[in-house]
Amino acid sequence: MEILSVLILVISFLFFLGIGVPVAWSLGLSSMLTLLVTVQTMPAITTIAQRMGTGLDSFSLLAIPFFILAGELMNRGGIANRLIEFAKALTGRMRGGLLHVNIIAAMLMGAIAGSAVAAASSMGGILGKRMEKEGYPKELGAAVNITSSTTGLIIPPSNVLIVYSLASGGVSVAALFVAGYLPGLLVGGLLMVTAAIMVRVHKLPAGEGSSFGVILKTFWAAVPSLFLLFVVIGGIIGGVFTATEASAIAVVYSLVLSLIYRELKVKDLPSVLLKSAETTAVVMLLIATSMAMSWVMSSEEIPQNISNSLLGLSDNIFVILIMINLLLLVVGIFMDMTPAVLIFTPIFLPVVTALGVDPVHFGIMMVLNLCIGLCTPPVGSILFIGVGVANTTIQKIIKPMLPFYAAMVIALILIMLFPEITLWLPRVFGV
Repeated sequence: MEILSVLILVISFLFFLGIGVPVAWSLGLSSMLTLLVTVQTMPAITTIAQRMGTGLDSFSLLAIPFFILAGELMNRGGIANRLIEFAKALTGRMRGGLLHVNIIAAMLMGAIAGSAVAAASSMGGILGKRMEKEGYPKELGAAVNITSSTTGLIIPPSNVLIVYSLASGGVSVAALFVAGYLPGLLVGGLLMVTAAIMVRVHKLPAGEGSSFGVILKTFWAAVPSLFLLFVVIGGIIGGVFTATEASAIAVVYSLVLSLIYRELKVKDLPSVLLKSAETTAVVMLLIATSMAMSWVMSSEEIPQNISNSLLGLSDNIFVILIMINLLLLVVGIFMDMTPAVLIFTPIFLPVVTALGVDPVHFGIMMVLNLCIGLCTPPVGSILFIGVGVANTTIQKIIKPMLPFYAAMVIALILIMLFPEITLWLPRVFGV
């Protein structure tokens, strides 16, 4: 390993982040500076540009802009409201029921839109004021909203799982999607248990119960939205279409449903398309520069040397997984999820597969690990969205977040120790 190249890569990346350069540009600039150690200026610039372009040349990545657009249509088309009403009818009678409504609705939103941003903004915007009006501590409601929103990145369809499939060299997207269900439900369940404990601590009141007729009515109102889940995932598992084709179907279905609900007008479509394009541009630039950095690291044999070093420390699978998870927890605090997946998958995946870990299991574990980073300062994007929607500050929200961090870590440990939580459903469906 060329020590000088590694030092330049790490120090320049941290320097650019430290002075406020966006993550995508920091990745690209630090990669180019590292390449300049051994290559002349023009070839270095050309190589980085080429690697960025090559990194985006993947048919599976086409699913990302489609799922982003589908999520934006769902968020603006009234689908979130119907999911919330259904969740409220199920859990309204419970003490602190609105916290459970938030968690269940976020999981349902994740199962349809696959977007933590959409879940955090929509659930926080709709439920936040109502919680405050009914005497819920603002920061507690925001903590529940922020952590539960990340379930959409584990429960399919998930853009991050598509990115992991690319970074891993072709792990089945269908297998990853199916594998995400039980871990996502586990995280949601542990968050609900934590919320129930916090309800007792804060002595929150019970909500109004719903009759069977109301539950049935809200269920039927949510059925068209929930049906998209069966169309997308069922079609992928059944081999009717690929994940990329499913994303396009999700857009058409969401558009038609939003227009039927009449909460999205034709005149609103330009703003929806513009917002989706902005989000897609950010994600794709991150992917492009991350792929360039991955290539630079590979050319310097950094992944191979780290793999050899880790395997030299221990041949115990759990010791290695604990070390990797601790490293990823630290990485998630300082780096956004997409570049973290693209950069660290080629480093850690060969290590764990050499010890017999299934790549699908590792992918779910890695994504869940990095979901915790989305909820932590200083770069947690979902944390900032949740704080903004709740109109509070990061300083006030950290203490209420601690029990929910613990719940996510417990879920991560259980998934690490019991691979069947992840692998059972893919085995059942034969994907």
